Amino acid sequence: MWRVWLIFDPRRALVAMAAFLFVLAMVIHFILLSTDTFNWLDGPNSAQGIATAVAAPAST
Repeated sequence: MWRVWLIFDPRRALVAMAAFLFVLAMVIHFILLSTDTFNWLDGPNSAQGIATAVAAPAST
């Protein structure tokens, strides 16, 4: 394993890995924010959720 660090600069590799993980986390969070179920900012009362609730007939 130590020979790998002779090929790669540890500082550059760790900075690149941290940048990749940050971008991956942002992409995952924005994907979740685009869904109606997992949008923690608007919640279930978003415009799409209200339209779905109004369109669905009551089963009473």
